[in-house]
Formats: sequence, C-alpha cells, structure tokens
Amino acid sequence: MQWAHDFMDKLTQTADIQGPLLAKQLTRTVFDRIVTDYHKASRRLLLLDYDGTLTRSTDRPERAAPDEEIKRILSRLGAVKANEVVVISGRGKSFLDEHLGELDITLIGAHGVWMREAGTEWRVIEHISNEWKETIEPILQLHVDRTPGAAVEETEYSLAWHYRRAEPELAAVRLAELKDALLSLTSNLDVSIVDGNKVLEIKNTNVNKGRAATACYAKDQWDFVIAIGDDWTDEDIFTILPSNAYTIRVGADVSSATYYLKSVAEVRELLSAFST
Repeated sequence: MQWAHDFMDKLTQTADIQGPLLAKQLTRTVFDRIVTDYHKASRRLLLLDYDGTLTRSTDRPERAAPDEEIKRILSRLGAVKANEVVVISGRGKSFLDEHLGELDITLIGAHGVWMREAGTEWRVIEHISNEWKETIEPILQLHVDRTPGAAVEETEYSLAWHYRRAEPELAAVRLAELKDALLSLTSNLDVSIVDGNKVLEIKNTNVNKGRAATACYAKDQWDFVIAIGDDWTDEDIFTILPSNAYTIRVGADVSSATYYLKSVAEVRELLSAFST
C-alpha cells in the first residue's frame, strides 16, 4: 500500500539522520580507556557544561550554586599545568565569577558572550544586541502567569522559561503554545529558540557554545579533548570537535555526542578519576 511505502521511506530517512546521533552508553571499558588516554596525554582540553552536567538541575535556578565536591574536582583539574579546563555555561559572568572565579580555570558565560581565562579579566567575545528582549519577555511572562510553577530567568544575553516545577501535562500544553507564539514573533529577529532540560531558552543566533569552544580548541595542539554537556546547547560543542575527541552527553538521548553518562554523579566520577 502506498501509505505503508511512504511511511517506510520516512522511517528510513529518519534512521539515516538519527542513526549516527544515537549516543552509546559509556561502559566501564570506555571509562577506563578515557582515563588512560587522559593520563598519557601531555596537553589536555576539558570542555564542561555547568547546569545538569557538573551540578544537578534544580527547581529554582537561583539554587544552582556549586557544592564543595565539584569545586574540589575542578580545582584539582585546574591546578594541573597540562590541563585547560573550560566551563561553558549559559549563566552570566556574575554568577560564574561569584561561584567559580577563584579557580584556575577558564570561564565562558552567556553561551559564549563572555570569557575569562584564569588570571585575566572578563572580555566580550561576541558583540550582540539585546533589543529583542523587549518583544519576547512579555510573552514569556504571560505563559508564567498561566502556568503555576513556571518562571522566567533573564541573563545578560538570553531569556529562559523554566517549567520544571510546573504540572507536567499543563506544562506540555503551555510549552507548545509558547513555541508557536515565539516562532511568529522571532521570524524577523536574529534569535534562536533552544529546548533544554525543562527549560525553553531564547538567545541571539550568533551566540552558541560551539563558537566559544572553537576558539578554545584553536589555542593549542591538544592530544586529549573531552566535552561533556546535558542539553541541546551543548550539541554545538560536540559537532565542532574532531572525531578523536571524547564527546559525552548526560542522559540517554539523540545526540551528536559519541557516548552518554546517566547522571551528574557519573560525570563527577569520571572527572575525579583523572586526578587519581
């Protein structure tokens, strides 16, 4: 039947697209190989997302301060001369400075707008406009008012609609409505709509973590590269790295990453193993 033939064609096309993007669970064998390769390397680049990767996602974004365990892990890694540790976050420079600023690591905020290398001042690496916020913020607030538990978070160069604390069925309805509204509003604006982990984020199109990661990668000849992230904003990092880099998604999902870990705890276990 024609409908069946058409369905199989679409299924085949989907498999062709998604097949290479299905991350494999990181087994103990691969875990051990990554640790071995890390210790053998003389120049190492570690590209690490923050929320949902180094720290657990929280119901309230303002409660996302790092605990002492992850600060100790990052401190040990940053103290190794052969390492370039880079935390690439959607959070603003004020948050990163307050909670991670004393560490000997590179911080990149607002998805790649700001950069602060260890021992230096913050500098802008992407010059962009925020005028679009005046159009978008009222729509996000309207959907907060209609969705108990939802909240709007504003950083310097992005807006986010969080719905982790909202009732799931209502949140799904409101999310679909919000996406439709934003698509019509942003058609003439230079912004992107990004699905995250229980969050919908709107940011400038020219700002993404991949551009910032490219700048870090171009700084040296690395013989060990690893990138770890948990949502679609991190896919931009995974896609720009060479095939010999270790790319890891937190959570099983379709991804450009080669492997996935199940939780923040497993990420910390891997990073801790680099220091043993």
